[in-house]
Amino acid sequence: MGLSALALLVLVGLAILSYFVPLGLWIAAFSSGASVSIFTLIAMRLRRVPPSMIVKPRISAVKAGLNVTVDELEAHFLAGGNVARVVNALISADKANIKLSFTQATAIDLAGRDVLEAVQMSVNPKVITTPKVAAVAKDGIQLTALSRVTVRADIDRLVGGAGEETIIARVGEGIVSTIGSSDSHKSVLENPDAISKTVLAKGLDAGTAFEILSIDIADVDVGANIGAKLQTEQAEADKQIAQAKAEGRRAMAVAQEQEMKARVHEMRAKVVEAEAEVPLAMAQAFRDGNLGVMDYYNMKNVVSDTKMRDAISRSADSEDEGSGGDET
Repeated sequence: MGLSALALLVLVGLAILSYFVPLGLWIAAFSSGASVSIFTLIAMRLRRVPPSMIVKPRISAVKAGLNVTVDELEAHFLAGGNVARVVNALISADKANIKLSFTQATAIDLAGRDVLEAVQMSVNPKVITTPKVAAVAKDGIQLTALSRVTVRADIDRLVGGAGEETIIARVGEGIVSTIGSSDSHKSVLENPDAISKTVLAKGLDAGTAFEILSIDIADVDVGANIGAKLQTEQAEADKQIAQAKAEGRRAMAVAQEQEMKARVHEMRAKVVEAEAEVPLAMAQAFRDGNLGVMDYYNMKNVVSDTKMRDAISRSADSEDEGSGGDET
């Protein structure tokens, strides 16, 4: 039992020792000329820094002829950086004769940009395809343009420089401005390179992390006749306004007609009311002695004579109208 416990303690001790002292990694670093002391490896473990993430990139750097210390790599790792990509970026930049210091590379990496991709883009420019941009020429015809922007990363402006979204937005704005200032859509279709030349001359890469090498118009499509459409919509709007005004006037006329009818009915009611009071007034006049029988008959004769004269005048008017129609 004692021997088993002792063997277990020995195994545990060896496991702990191999964890804190990675002999295989120490031997690999020593044999490659990028030696790291045992105490440095143990200190990395105590600081919770994986030794392999520091030693392996340093071996690559030393083999590439770069002088990068363990402290610099460990400090960048503790700051939250990607040590392997920084070292690979330094190696790529050195092979491509691009000036890139370790401090600059770590700053780019900590800024959130992919430093290795930036170096690769400096060597091999990237082509950015912009979305289709619609614009309207002065003749009212809509054009849709698709462009491809060739950019190269500017190492010196990667920290604090604007990204691809800014390039795409500025190019789109330049295309809209160029097409909008054209007198005719036909001139744009005949010379699409005029768009790229005008846009490129505006210096759209200012303040960005890229250098624009070229802007090429890949496709230009003719869209709708926006000018005619706007005129049609304006005419329709004017028509609706005129109809609304006419409807308002009609409603006002109807209201006035109803008001006049109401007044006529009111006047007729008053006339009927007054006529209804006439017999009562005559009866009262007979009782009071203010009206005699002869006066009553004389009044009836006057009323009859008036009705007869009205009838004669109506018949005469009808005959005149009939004779006028025959003469025609």
